[in-house]
Amino acid sequence: MPIPATHVLQVSGVGKYYGERRVLQDITFSVAAGERVALTGPSGSGKTTLLNCLGGVDRPDAGAIELDGERIDQLPGDGLARLRRERVGTVFQFFHLLPTLTAAENIELPLQLIAIPAAERRERVAAALARIGLTARAAARPGQLSGGEQQRVAIARALVHRPALILADEPTGNLDSANGANVLQLLRELTDETRTVLVLVTHSEEAAAICHRRIHLRDGRMIP
Repeated sequence: MPIPATHVLQVSGVGKYYGERRVLQDITFSVAAGERVALTGPSGSGKTTLLNCLGGVDRPDAGAIELDGERIDQLPGDGLARLRRERVGTVFQFFHLLPTLTAAENIELPLQLIAIPAAERRERVAAALARIGLTARAAARPGQLSGGEQQRVAIARALVHRPALILADEPTGNLDSANGANVLQLLRELTDETRTVLVLVTHSEEAAAICHRRIHLRDGRMIP
């Protein structure tokens, strides 16, 4: 599938230290609109730290990260909070749905945080539930859903506010192979439809295979 040249995410010379320990060094790459990139490498290679820097959870100690032309590494705390609310969606290995909320309410939450009007929230949530095939489960709470259903809800929640960037950390790591394949297919289809950038941390060959390319890390460095 051809990818347009518009770069949504630019990472330039990023480095990160925890105390004296270097975790990332000279990480440089760019990602175009609609592109899916897998971050691969052994445990401890810096994948999750890089993902946290991309999402504004951690700040790099060197280099620059731009999302839609904005230097997110230079944003103040309130600016980072706004960025995460408005322009970043995250999918976790263990779903991180709020257990007291229904599937529909979990999906709606990002829209409430950015003050989308109630009528539009209802429309977007209904469309999201239909798209992930869970309209009939809208009133179910996470404890009443299977792992695969919970992850589909988490993906809908990550995309409902139309972010520029989706960050996924081992999104199939807690699923069996059949549910994992369904979740990967959904991620591929939805990012194709929305042209959202996906950066995916994974040890799974099947998950990496849905991406257009891979960035392999070892000891905090990009390697061929």
